[in-house]
Amino acid sequence: MTDPVLSELLGLAREAARRAGALLRDGRPADLGVAATKSSPIDVVTEMDIAAEKLITGFLAEHRPQDGFLGEEGSSSAGSSGIRWVIDPLDGTVNYLYGLPTWAVSIAAERGGERVVGVVEAPMRGETYFAVLGGGAYANGGAYGEGAALRSRPAPPLDQALVSTGFNYVTDVRRHQADVVQHLIPKLRDIRRGGSAAIDLCDVAAGRLDGYYERGLHPWDLAAGDLIAREAGARTGGRPGLAADGELTLAASPGVFEPLQALLEELGAWHD
Repeated sequence: MTDPVLSELLGLAREAARRAGALLRDGRPADLGVAATKSSPIDVVTEMDIAAEKLITGFLAEHRPQDGFLGEEGSSSAGSSGIRWVIDPLDGTVNYLYGLPTWAVSIAAERGGERVVGVVEAPMRGETYFAVLGGGAYANGGAYGEGAALRSRPAPPLDQALVSTGFNYVTDVRRHQADVVQHLIPKLRDIRRGGSAAIDLCDVAAGRLDGYYERGLHPWDLAAGDLIAREAGARTGGRPGLAADGELTLAASPGVFEPLQALLEELGAWHD
């Protein structure tokens, strides 16, 4: 990597994610409860979400005080450096609340509005996924050792594709998403539902999934994972001709992307 700024951003993101992951893994109280709710009574925030975001923003601000922030739990500032950090301190909060292992810390850096660094820390897997724009995607720990390059899977026919999705916490949206899945399942190998958008995107990057789609994501849900998936050779986007956004986020092996996108458009996966 020849850009010293990107090297610095990647190093800081990896260290902040490592520290937050350790806090979440080792500091989870036995009596963990819901601290607040967001879009609905089942869309929850725990005290640990808040503590992890405070740790991340504090660490990054100490090293780069002029940078901006966009965090799920309320951190928001414009900054003056042209760099903005997009942070999900705990992606998969419901899994974490119930003691399930599929949750992650997601940190991305944008420069001039373009995502340039992404890190996803999955402490219960012992794995860290990371990418720099134009530099490929890599993973450390778990099944990977140190610095293993990530590549998306060779594309199977759509009816042999393993695809993951997620569900919104608003009842009417969930009902529509269930209708889409009902029509989608017969056309795929199978559907998975992990509960962490960041991990699903990294699993596409790592070849553990052929594709992933979801409606209703926020920038902090997808910023790091989208970059990691793209740098691993996957295609990412939203509705035809659009980038991934709250209407639709899609990541898939190149040969799966277009037929899956077309099918989701036909089924109206992006609206009620």
